[in-house]
Amino acid sequence: MNWDRIEGNWTQLKGKVREQWGKLTDDDIDVIAGKRDQLSGKIQERYGIAKDEADKQLNDWQTRADDRWLS
Repeated sequence: MNWDRIEGNWTQLKGKVREQWGKLTDDDIDVIAGKRDQLSGKIQERYGIAKDEADKQLNDWQTRADDRWLS
């Protein structure tokens, strides 16, 4: 799923984000509002990881993103 679709369906995908990155708060997820760079930054902050690692995790998650997640 491309990032435009993820951003456009952010409300439906919040749960999948919380499943993947449980240290993110509901407030974090609301503020991120589907913005990839903001999500990457929050992942770095909450997990204490480098930008490259956060981006790798995001790419992996995006690759697994599936239309079935939108139901």
